[in-house]
Amino acid sequence: MAGRKKGEADIELVRRVGELIRRVGAQSVIVSQTVATRFGLNTTDLECLDLIQLQGRVSAGELAAATGLTSGAVTALIDRLERAGYVERVDDPADRRRVLVRIRKGSIAEIEKVYAPLQKRTFALWSQYSDADLEVIADFLARNLELSSSWVAELREGASKRKSL
Repeated sequence: MAGRKKGEADIELVRRVGELIRRVGAQSVIVSQTVATRFGLNTTDLECLDLIQLQGRVSAGELAAATGLTSGAVTALIDRLERAGYVERVDDPADRRRVLVRIRKGSIAEIEKVYAPLQKRTFALWSQYSDADLEVIADFLARNLELSSSWVAELREGASKRKSL
């Protein structure tokens, strides 16, 4: 604490958190790859299924924006998921010209079964924390998500500017 201002974080603790976040991210990729392989999917398709499930229904444009994939790549992704029976295209009730994608009822039940033991253990772990701790963790994760999403958008924008030069 010596030499630090009030409210200033310990630099070694900040580095440790950074390392742990990187390890969590890498482990998340490994989990996704393992589950995707089990179901004959690629990792991007599995993660997009999760994004669709989290949103309820999405447009191809929203998937493109979330993933950075081109519109053609998103169309191919949706086609693969539709052929595999995981998603369906539906008319947007607010704009009949627009098509949305949603999870087909019951189509991801087997995937959910594979994730269930991990989710149960994770929920048990998280439940050991106080509400106050969970508020801090949720705030930390939300801020990190926003920061990394913004950074990816900046990185993509910079790459597209370089391509157009």
